Amino acid sequence: MSAPVLKVTKKRVHPVDEVLPVPKLGLYGFQHVVAFYAGAVLVPIIIAGAIKLPQEDLVKLITADLFTCGIASIIQAVGFWKVGVRLPLLQGVTFAGVSPIIAIGLAHGGGAASLLYVYGAVIVAGVFTFLIAPVFVKLLRYFPPVVTGTLITIIGLCLVPVGAGDAVTNPHTGEHDPSNIRWLLYALGTIAVIVAIQRIFRGFMATIAVLLGLIVGCAVAFALGDMNFDKVGAAAPIGFTQPFLFGMPKFDVVACVTMIIILLITAVESTGSTMATGEIVGKRIKSSDIGNVLRADGLATVIGGVFNSFPYTAFSENVGLVRLTGVKSRWVVAAAGVIMIVLGFLPKVAAIVSSIPNPVLGGASLTLFATVAAVGIQTLGKVDFTDHRNLIIVTTSLALALWVTAYPDVAKSMPKGIDLLFGSGISIGGIAAILLNVVFFHLGISKGPRVAGGGTISLDEVNAMTRERFTEVFGHVVQDVPWAVERAFEQRPYADTKALRDAFQDAVLTGSSEQQLQLINAFHDLGAEDETGHALAVDHVALSNLAEEDHNDVVELASAYREHFGFPLVICARETEHFDRVLKNGWSRMDNSTPAEKAFALIEIAKIANYRFDDLVANANPIAAARFGRLNELA
Repeated sequence: MSAPVLKVTKKRVHPVDEVLPVPKLGLYGFQHVVAFYAGAVLVPIIIAGAIKLPQEDLVKLITADLFTCGIASIIQAVGFWKVGVRLPLLQGVTFAGVSPIIAIGLAHGGGAASLLYVYGAVIVAGVFTFLIAPVFVKLLRYFPPVVTGTLITIIGLCLVPVGAGDAVTNPHTGEHDPSNIRWLLYALGTIAVIVAIQRIFRGFMATIAVLLGLIVGCAVAFALGDMNFDKVGAAAPIGFTQPFLFGMPKFDVVACVTMIIILLITAVESTGSTMATGEIVGKRIKSSDIGNVLRADGLATVIGGVFNSFPYTAFSENVGLVRLTGVKSRWVVAAAGVIMIVLGFLPKVAAIVSSIPNPVLGGASLTLFATVAAVGIQTLGKVDFTDHRNLIIVTTSLALALWVTAYPDVAKSMPKGIDLLFGSGISIGGIAAILLNVVFFHLGISKGPRVAGGGTISLDEVNAMTRERFTEVFGHVVQDVPWAVERAFEQRPYADTKALRDAFQDAVLTGSSEQQLQLINAFHDLGAEDETGHALAVDHVALSNLAEEDHNDVVELASAYREHFGFPLVICARETEHFDRVLKNGWSRMDNSTPAEKAFALIEIAKIANYRFDDLVANANPIAAARFGRLNELA
């Protein structure tokens, strides 16, 4: 008998860790650089223009930016020790820092000298981010969608005036010239090209629409004599921007606090980008991975402060490119990092970029900044504005931010130090959003989420409730059906909000057949109304305030369904945008068997209970944005 042959199995390599052939690495890496380039170089251009840096210093800022972006991307994608998440995340300077950096610069007189205070704040904020990385996941409870959405919206809106200023700036003199229609046409033309590319093309071409808009705008400006490359010839073919180019950094307390707040915002953004990328590449993200991401962000930001650059975060454009191309290898981003480092040694390339006419740059900037605001508005769409506390947080923060943005001289009336907070709409708006969220949802609150009663009942108090009080508070979640409330009550004590939610889900789905039928029959027929004409079977606006004809259609469906199956039609209408979908769903279920429909009804009831739980329990989903949907899996 022959000896058994041991089969040597090849070690499985996750697509994220796959090292592609060098030609592919170079090609895919260059594609990332192209998608990233316009957004990356806009930041130093905008900052330099606002604080009145000379052209030769702008060239150095651009080369420093590209060089540091390359280092930051390699740190994040390749990683070492507990630094870097080792995912295809390309790093770039965050737009969130633009307005505060300009405010810091202008508060210290503008010009190159003011950058010393900027870099001091950047370094301090980078060290702070590195140090808090292990515990940041616990801080996310202070950054629910009402805060992050407000902050992102404020960032976009406060940056729009910067782009608007460039759009009416004479490219020859650098002075604002709003009466000249020529500059306005350049800006509008650039916007039109960007919109046209987005409308006509799909895929990779759409991701580089801003870059193509800049190229077309520059080509037109060059043809009409409003752009020249004189400075390109004067730039050295090879050069390097040395560390602390403008001198050793200086430290201002308020500037440092402002930049720390910005880094906290970008930390939330980086967390979201990491979760999104993990979904795209099929890799589970753990809490330790979030810590590694933020350590890399912090280290890259410190390096940015040393090498004359700014705070770093993952570029969402490149996250989208990973999804678009399906190329998941982190080594592709590392290759892009190498390309950017090489570009950082080429001042002539930076000089070409610095020659972009202000109106063309302004048109591209307006679209980018408005996009940032739109992302914030999208996040705010997940916020329950029937809760007046959320409404106060958003409106107050926006009002303060836009007040300071519209009338920057407000800062002049403030005491020294405090004036810097009012020197930027982002700073004062961000601080207001964070503090108001703490005041309304955390201040004076003992451990545990707040439920019902205007947010006055803690989880500990829920665990100590009598059966009667528990039924009074939570009965509506399961249509006040006694056995369902009792089954959930018996699962006390609840370790956390998730356990409380699970208790109701288990109650709905694990009752006896007779109990489940009782639960189904406790729901009203669709279209049923009380004596005042208000709909009874409503958990969403899709079935409220219907026209008479539409209401009659719903009643017809409900009547036919009850006659056929003997119990009411239950549909979680919150998942529909219009009652037509409710009708379509209901009629399509008429051909099912009775047992199948009973199962369908229970699933719909479980969905309804889940939504009602979210309505009832404050902070049941503290990070409800889609990109953070798997955060509760972190361990």
